[in-house]
Amino acid sequence: MCTVLMDSEGFSSTEIRHRCQMIDAGPRGIHIIITNLKLEDTGAYWVGIDKIYADIMTYIHLIVTLEAVSKPQTLPLSSILGTCWGKPVSVRCASAKGSTVHYTWYQLSNPQDIQFQSSADLHLHCGVSEEDRQYYCKASNDVSSQRSDLVFLKVLKPSEEDCIYSISLVGQRSYNCSDRLKTSTAPPVQTSTCQHSDTSLTSETYHSEIRNRSSPSNQTHQDWVWTVLPVWYEVLRWLFLAILITAVCFMNKWTQV
Repeated sequence: MCTVLMDSEGFSSTEIRHRCQMIDAGPRGIHIIITNLKLEDTGAYWVGIDKIYADIMTYIHLIVTLEAVSKPQTLPLSSILGTCWGKPVSVRCASAKGSTVHYTWYQLSNPQDIQFQSSADLHLHCGVSEEDRQYYCKASNDVSSQRSDLVFLKVLKPSEEDCIYSISLVGQRSYNCSDRLKTSTAPPVQTSTCQHSDTSLTSETYHSEIRNRSSPSNQTHQDWVWTVLPVWYEVLRWLFLAILITAVCFMNKWTQV
């Protein structure tokens, strides 16, 4: 038994009223446009011209399937630099293509991977692991499934209160937290009488060097450096002196004349 869904006079059933459109193209026929297809739309359809004696009918069989998923990408929802200070970070898994996609996070393990979270977001924080881990996301539906690239978790300082860890994702900038490790593991500065004594000794040595620089022996050293000049400089100096004497003699003779 057939059910009329719509006609050219403006009638349309409730279930497809906002998703179906009929366009009369004249000599080019009739165009039927259906949007937002669902799996339930699969089935046989008839398009016809209603006449008094006989209807002209055309059979159409429509099959609606799910779109295959594409390889999911991983993207941090906040700056991964915060992991150096032990802050929690969430990594989202998303596929650009696919319908009715389900996401699951797995922890890489041997011999079998362990399901970690059944959601699109991976939540990492202090205490989630005391050793290095590797995670990946799987996007799947009834048609296909795809795996993402690995997400590397490196534990630098295991602690529940002041932990330090780093995350590496493909296509994202990573941080080794070297500056944070230096500040967190640097020994405290201690002050003692011995340090004051060393400071005094250093100050006395500094003043001693200043006095040595202004002593006569140092002046003699400076004079010795001044007298040792290149040969070309001596020749040039005597040449200028000879030119000056010649010019003076010439001016004196010219004045007498």
